[in-house]
Amino acid sequence: MQISITGHHVEITESLRVYVNERTERLERHFDNVTDVHVILTVEKLKQKAESTVQISGAKLFAEDTQADMYAAIDNMVDKLERQIIKYKEKTKSHR
Repeated sequence: MQISITGHHVEITESLRVYVNERTERLERHFDNVTDVHVILTVEKLKQKAESTVQISGAKLFAEDTQADMYAAIDNMVDKLERQIIKYKEKTKSHR
């Protein structure tokens, strides 16, 4: 899994980079075919926004979240992605 992190109006510190890597590693627990994750962290006045595009075999998933704290926004964004991956996995699984 390849993770790329981009910041708009925010400097990507080592602690943010490590936190994003730790949280996105959870995505591979649910689905093995996650190939690419692109995370964009944005600061707009008092809003901290985290958005991500995940490329898995056969689909692209997108999630975003806005909070007052960047770490909370990252947590919520990863939770949304986990739900989407689980739903995609259920849909592609044979039900017979």
